This record gives sequence, structure tokens and C-alpha cells, in this order.
Amino acid sequence: MDTVSNAVHYVFLAAAVCFVLGLHLMNHPRTARRGNAISASGMAVAIAATVWLVAHEGTITTTGWLVLVSGGLVGAALGLYAAREVKMTAMPQLVSLFNAVGGGAAALIAVNDLLQADDPAALGARVSLPGALDIVIGAVTFSGSLIAAGKLQGVVSGAPVVFPGARLLNVALPLSFVAGTVWLVLSPDSLTALYGLVAVALLFGVTMVLPIGGADMPVVIALLNAFTGSAVAMAGFVLDETALIIAGMLVSSSGGILTKLMADAMNRSIANVVVGGFGTGDSAPAATGGAPAQVRSVSADDVAVQLAYASRVVFVPGYGLAAAQAQHELGDLAQLLTDHGVEVSYAIHPVAGRMPGHMNVLLAEANVPYPQLKEMDEVNPEFPQADVALVIGANDVTNPIARKPGNAISGMPILDVDKAKSVVVIKRSMGHGYAGIDNELYTNPKTGMFFTDAKKGLSELKAAVGEFVG
Repeated sequence: MDTVSNAVHYVFLAAAVCFVLGLHLMNHPRTARRGNAISASGMAVAIAATVWLVAHEGTITTTGWLVLVSGGLVGAALGLYAAREVKMTAMPQLVSLFNAVGGGAAALIAVNDLLQADDPAALGARVSLPGALDIVIGAVTFSGSLIAAGKLQGVVSGAPVVFPGARLLNVALPLSFVAGTVWLVLSPDSLTALYGLVAVALLFGVTMVLPIGGADMPVVIALLNAFTGSAVAMAGFVLDETALIIAGMLVSSSGGILTKLMADAMNRSIANVVVGGFGTGDSAPAATGGAPAQVRSVSADDVAVQLAYASRVVFVPGYGLAAAQAQHELGDLAQLLTDHGVEVSYAIHPVAGRMPGHMNVLLAEANVPYPQLKEMDEVNPEFPQADVALVIGANDVTNPIARKPGNAISGMPILDVDKAKSVVVIKRSMGHGYAGIDNELYTNPKTGMFFTDAKKGLSELKAAVGEFVG
């Protein structure tokens, strides 16, 4: 190993240290920005070191340099655009697309390495086995993440898409992975084995995610993120690059832990999520004037009176808040109440929204003080002392029917909103959430339904409360 190669090796190790440190700092919102900056700096240094090594080796052609530079510029431009322009409501789709790009890139690395080998037949299992695994995991992640993004965007139905023989196919395809992997390891020069493995993996990514309902999307996003990390780690083994292995395993392990936490928050096993069939997707909005007789409808003034004279208010945000982009209106209302002496907090369910941590990031954008955000286990004991629990667009995570056996969300940990002294739900209609079942909270005698768009409703509440406290 010459001096440059040796120096680049140590630079990669330093970049890996940055990844570990950055991930550690992301454990807390106060240090998350610094952790993200350190991780990004480590990646930038690793990319620069790679370019330096390629230039030193002198093996790249003019065309290769054009492709390298063009790819870097296009990727940087798209990343900058996404960071600045993509709305918080579309962040889950963006994460899914990132997963697809990561998995697809890792799979292409393995395919290219096998195709460009001087003597593919002479490749040992040390290269061909991780290469085959990289292809399988990366291709599954690529196609599966695209389907997940389509479901989140509404291009693909959020309801489970199950066709005759789908589950049998989802058993047969993984078995074919095993056969294809063995074939490719034994015959690394077989184009049939290589392209067949790619095709089968791409197909499985589609058939795996299609039957999964919208209710499981937070789990699916975390799972595919773990897949991306595994694919990157396998690519590191193929290229014999320590930094890729470390970065991939960090993503894989953290994504795996997050997947388990998300599944536990829904009282579902990861296997049940992959089997699919849970959740119908958003139901079509019903006409706002057609609420059932047992539902008590309230106005902005009714709710404002309760909020203005309350001692403690708990806000319960859900995806409806994100869809209406009403986080700033909620933050303004909360600040108004806080200035009036009302104790304010936010109850955050682990799977509220469509992505792990979606509500935390959304509220952080509105400069909501982090100490006011409370996780489910912390806030549930506080609901009985709350004068008002204001639910904004949250559905399944507040449904008391989860405490009863024999339904789609039985056993799922929920926010104990119904234990507050008074409950107000801001919702456009009586439509179902992703689980596709009625919410018993809405017919509770202590619940008032404020039928309106979250952004408009919160603005009206702020104006009405201002009149009372002004």
C-alpha cells in the first residue's frame, strides 16, 4: 500500500468516527443539528478522499471523470433542492426515496464489480457472497421503497393490495433468493444467475410492500432504512472499504432498532407487518354536516372558552396537523395560552404521522419548546389532570377501542386522551384513520368535535382565545 492509499485509509476511518459521533449526538434535539453536521462533514471528507485516490491511481478516463463530476453535481443539487423545498408533510416520501437511492446504488456497485472483474469465474466467496447479498437486499430496498413512497404520496393505494397467490409468491421469491445466491457464489461469471437474482429481488420488493397497509408505513420506512444500511455494508465488503462497512452497519443497526420500537408501539410483530393486510388507508372524507346524532359538535368559541379558563392543556397532534401544515398555528395558540398562565404540553405517540419522529420534527419547525414534547409513557399519567385534551388530526393512536379485544388495533398502546376532563377533536370529518375502524373517542360524552381544517380551526381558536384573554 503506497503513501496515498495509506493516508486515504486513515481518512476513511476518521470519517467512520464522525458517523458514530454524529449518530450519538442525534440522540437529543439540542445536539442533533451538530451531530448531523459532523456526519455530513465526515461524508464530505470521505468523498473527497475517494476522488483523490482515484486521481492518484490514474485509472479513470476522461469520460469517467465527466460521469463522476456530473453525478456529484446532480446529486448535490437534488439534495439541496430537497432540503430546502420539500414540505414537512412530504418528508416520509422523501425518506423512502432516499432509501430507494441508497439500496439501488449499493446493488449497482455489486453488479458492476461482478461484471467488471478480470476473471469473474475466479472470484472467491469473499467477494461473490457479499455481492449476491448486496444485490438481493439493495434491489428489494429499491423497488420496495418506491412502492412505499407511492403509497405515501397517494400514487399507489394506501390500502393493502393483495392479489390471488400474493402470499404464496412472497414465500417462493425468498426461496429463489437462496437458490440464486448459491448459484452466483458457485458461478460468479454466470450472467443468468446475476440478472435473474436482480429481477427476482426487484419483484419481491414490489410484492412485499404492496400488501402492507398505510397503518404500518412508519414500520415499513424504518425497516427499509435498515435494509439500505445492510446493502451499503455488503457493498463495503465487495469493495473492501471499511468506511462503507461501518456506515452501513450503523444505518442497519439503528434502523433495525427503530423498526422494533415502531412495531412494539403498534403491538405488532415485524413478521405480521411484512405479511401485510393491516389498515385500509385514509377513508374518503365524509360531508362535514352529516355527523351522527351521538356526536357533539362544537364551535370555535365553545372551545376557546374551555382553553382560556383551563389550567392544563395537552395538545395531541396527528397526521391531520401535518397534512394541513398547521404546525405554526398550533405553536402560536400554545404560546398564547402559555403567556396567559396555562400549562401546555404535547402528547407524542411513537407512530403519529407517517414516519418515526414525524411530529417531533414538524413541531420543531414551528419552534415549539422541546421540553413541552412528551412521549406516550410520560404523558399518559398526566391526562387525568388535564382540563382539556385538544386532538388535532390524530385518529388510531387515540382510539380507546384498542383496549378491547377482537379488533384491528387490539393491544396497541394509545394515548389516554379519553381520561382528560374534556376532549376536543379538530377533524374535517368522521372519516376513519388508517386502521379503517370507528374511533370510540368521538362518541364519548365528554368529547366535542370541531369539524374544520386544522389550519383554519387553529387560527379561529387563536383569535377567539385572544378575545377572552386580551
